[in-house]
This record gives sequence, C-alpha cells and structure tokens, in this order.
Amino acid sequence: MRTSPVVVVMGVAGTGKTTIGPLLAARLGVPYAEGDDFHPPANIARMSAGTPLTDEDRWPWLDAIGSWAHGRAGLGGVVSCSALKRSYRDRLRAEAPGVVFVHLAGDRALIEDRMSHRQGHFMPTALLDSQFATLQPLQRDEAGVVVDVSGSPEEITERAAQALAGHP
Repeated sequence: MRTSPVVVVMGVAGTGKTTIGPLLAARLGVPYAEGDDFHPPANIARMSAGTPLTDEDRWPWLDAIGSWAHGRAGLGGVVSCSALKRSYRDRLRAEAPGVVFVHLAGDRALIEDRMSHRQGHFMPTALLDSQFATLQPLQRDEAGVVVDVSGSPEEITERAAQALAGHP
C-alpha cells in the first residue's frame, strides 16, 4: 500500500486552493488544513487593506504550515498555501521534506473573474497583479505537478488526483 503524501495546493489568489484542497483531501482520504488559518491577524489585516505581505511577514506563516505538514508525514494530508516563490517552497520543504506541490495554474482573466465573484474573502482583486509578479513556477527539481484550473471544481480535482497518481 502506498502512503499518501502531504500535498500543498499552491497558486495565486483565486485559483481555487480553498475549493480544490478539501475536494482533493476527500478524494485522497486525508485531512485538509486551510492555509489562510495559519496567518497571524497582522497578516490578514495587511492583506485586507490591500497591502502585499513581505517575505518577513510570511516566514512565521510558512513555518506554521510546514510544522503541520511535518506532523502529517507518513499519514498524508492536504494544505492550501500560495507558495508563490521558490524560497517559500524551500522553507516548507525544510520543515516537511516529503511535501508534494499541486500548482493550480490558469489564465489571469479567468482567475480575476472568479475572484470578483467570491464573497467574504480578505484578498482583494487589486493584489492579483502582485501575486502574478511574485509567482515563480515549480522547477524541475521540485516535487510537484501543475494542474489547469479551467472547468468545474470536480474536473480540476480529477486532474489533480490523476497528476498525483502519475507522480513518482
């Protein structure tokens, strides 16, 4: 029997991390953790005000997510986390070396449209450009897969599960 990996569902705001993460966790039969819940209140206040976070703002958040992922090693789990920069993913891997990334990727226009329709989220569409500017796609030496976000949540989840099944 193959052990479920700890999966970090990553991507810019609006790609569906909070929607796909729980669906993927259910599909894999493992717990889900919402990455936004690991943010300290000061980070949420900054983002709510339309102020992008600095790397220094993100370190404690990434360490908390990495600690959760480390605790799930060998058991499996899914956590959402933008993980936009290589250095952020390196930080997560330092805490939880076996994590696998599912990069939800898509066309900017589609993502902006989805963001404009969601209710009650602290991330304004005004920060989408900074998210895309910050994004460093997965590199060949990083464990992970890229999944297109077009289609329904069920279709995206199916693509992610298939991509993970084919991942070494």
